[in-house]
Amino acid sequence: MGSPEALLEVAAQVATEGTPPSPELTLAARAAAPLCAQLAPARLRAGIEAVIMGKALDIGLQWMHDAGLLAALLPELEATVDFSQEAGRRHKDVWEHTKQVVRQSVPKPAVRWSALLHDIGKVPTRVMLPDGRVTFHRHAEIGARMWDPIGRRLGFEKADRQKIRFLIMNHLRANAYEPGWTDAAVRRFDHEMSEHLEDLLDLSRADVTSRRPGRRQEAVGNIHALKERILVIRELDARVPPLPPGLGNAIMEAFALPPSKRVGDLRKLCEDAVERGELEERRDAAYYVEYLRVSGQTA
Repeated sequence: MGSPEALLEVAAQVATEGTPPSPELTLAARAAAPLCAQLAPARLRAGIEAVIMGKALDIGLQWMHDAGLLAALLPELEATVDFSQEAGRRHKDVWEHTKQVVRQSVPKPAVRWSALLHDIGKVPTRVMLPDGRVTFHRHAEIGARMWDPIGRRLGFEKADRQKIRFLIMNHLRANAYEPGWTDAAVRRFDHEMSEHLEDLLDLSRADVTSRRPGRRQEAVGNIHALKERILVIRELDARVPPLPPGLGNAIMEAFALPPSKRVGDLRKLCEDAVERGELEERRDAAYYVEYLRVSGQTA
């Protein structure tokens, strides 16, 4: 139990079998835990990943805290232990919430890492309001910034660092979906999430931990409805694009422009306005030409 390598192996075993060592051995582990920080970044990353990919990962994570490993390797996460999200409610502890989110998430490393660290930004952003409410303004953005040195410290490849950063930064976005979103808003969300959409939706589903009867089912159903709308809009756009064919020719004729990058830029202005909901979709070319004329975009 004394070597740093052994401690990581024990943590992985606990996360696999669900049975932590005796209190005496756990106490002995605390003395050696700081030495783990001297291990190679790749070994540390693999050791933590073995825990969060385990079937009993919540027990493994709790043992990492009890044995001092969490404080030594992920002090940003250790700071969430006993850190309240809501006055007087134990299950609203950020650490307890985090373990549940990781446990509920799909077993994909990027999603599990994002789930593990998605709320670390709550520690520096918590504000207690006079009415007893608690706010965490911009905690997703702050958490994404906090991830940057963690990712480098643990030797993540650049692409993996960027992916996990994106998921932490945007982990609240899908849960904000309402049926009243316009098609343009849904399309914009789809474009902004891009190749990260599936992982982001997986993380968003896992992030629902409410104990209120029916609340989790309702929230997960809402995310499912968002995914369905994205697929419907993708299919429709593939058959009938939001902008009419021939718009480029109409722009050239209306503004006496030769074939050029400028024509493409003007068409892109219309496309962006549609995505923002400022213009309607699938109107005739004259509608978009008039928008460009009135807005002065062609000057």
